Amino acid sequence: MNKEKIAPGEQVSSAHSAAYERSLLLLFLKAFSDETGETGNVSCLFSVRRGLYLEVHGMEVTEDLLARVKVRMESLVSADVPIHSTKMRLADARALFRAQGMQDKDRLFRFRRVSSVNVYDLGGYVDYFYGPMFSHTGATPVFDLKPYGKGILLLVPDRSDMSRVAPFRDQPKVHQALLEAEAWNRRMGVETVAGLNETICSGGLSDLILVQEALQEHKIAQIAREIADRPDVRFVMIAGPSSSGKTTFSHRLSIQLRALGLSPHPIPVDDYFVDRSRTPRDASGEYDFEALECVDLVRFNQDMLALMRGEAVHLPRYNFIEGKSSPRPEAMQLGEKDIIVIEGIHALNDAMSYDLPGESKYKIYISALTTLNIDEHNRIPTTDGRLIRRMTRDFAHRGYSGQATIRRWPSVRRGEERNIFPFQEDADVVFNSALVYELAVLKSLTEPILFQVPEDCPEAEEAKRLLKFFDYFLPVGREEVPTNSVLREFIGGGCFKV
Repeated sequence: MNKEKIAPGEQVSSAHSAAYERSLLLLFLKAFSDETGETGNVSCLFSVRRGLYLEVHGMEVTEDLLARVKVRMESLVSADVPIHSTKMRLADARALFRAQGMQDKDRLFRFRRVSSVNVYDLGGYVDYFYGPMFSHTGATPVFDLKPYGKGILLLVPDRSDMSRVAPFRDQPKVHQALLEAEAWNRRMGVETVAGLNETICSGGLSDLILVQEALQEHKIAQIAREIADRPDVRFVMIAGPSSSGKTTFSHRLSIQLRALGLSPHPIPVDDYFVDRSRTPRDASGEYDFEALECVDLVRFNQDMLALMRGEAVHLPRYNFIEGKSSPRPEAMQLGEKDIIVIEGIHALNDAMSYDLPGESKYKIYISALTTLNIDEHNRIPTTDGRLIRRMTRDFAHRGYSGQATIRRWPSVRRGEERNIFPFQEDADVVFNSALVYELAVLKSLTEPILFQVPEDCPEAEEAKRLLKFFDYFLPVGREEVPTNSVLREFIGGGCFKV
């Protein structure tokens, strides 16, 4: 890393934050090894709001053990121990990790086509990490450890203020969805990329796809049943971050609702945008189309209440070219079995539907919560999976280059942090749209897009990182992806109009 020391209050890049996270995990693994003598029984499963969720296999993690590990981490930080990067022959690295009980890394390297890999050595503890690290332990002074569920939370600094640990907000619904996905991956033998590659090699991918898609359809059917069992529900509110598959999910949920005798009617929140002259602008002077003030809240609530009363309502249709809305010629009127399905960035925020009774709303948070990991110590961030989905769709269906998608991504992420993530735990249910096999399918579609990013532009470093990431995966074609799969929203060929 070019710069490891950060001044108080200084904003950091996502690359710096990721390097801090990796270096801190190495520090934890070294301290845990020093205190227990174990090296291969810790798994970094996923991220939980500025923290890493870890589990330890075959050992009870007590508060006393965590306290000792934390003290050891602090002593290593104070000693400012160097972190050495060493290039090692692939065969030697595989032998080393087998000897250390890190079988997942040996399996991962079986599919690498390079002759050598970089490993990191911290005081005799050797491990492999995907991505750059800091050069010394003194660069990671801010952290905390706490027990959480059956595992451990390794808390990292607040990106807006690296001098303090990010405030922890419990997210039991999202956490449970992640645990369920991780448990399913483990049962299917695809906790890591090596497991997925082995499944592809053994000819088991078709079954894996069918089982995962069936699992998602079963979950959607359960949600539909829960809605049907609540007679007061008239509005299904769906929200989630970019590239979560909200549109396909809405179609599939509507089919399940119809199968139960209900009549769902989608209402795009975008049709309630205010006239362009009233659209708020962001700090740079650009239109902020993700702000709550973009929605004509008064009209939206008046129309929804009128529909609840059984009145005929001429809903608006927004003309994005003119920046104005006009009433639809046909009126909508709800019957006893009619349900409104509302999908939009603010759907979980009660400030948008402030006049609607709480019992009339069923809220769904959808996100692609990736639980497949590179290996037990290298997780795949959920944001990477969504960025890859979006890049593939933007290029094929919206005419955007990979460079343009990468350039816009930080702004998209800021909007999610402001408008979506604070409300995810308010949902009645969390739906995980991630598919354990999707990155193998996206590989052959996304790599050419990444190679088109000019080498001399600011987005080139991110493109290069993602290309290296895809090197871990064996590619598979898209032919076996079902036409109603969430993945079809991004790769095309689906049965829904998205």
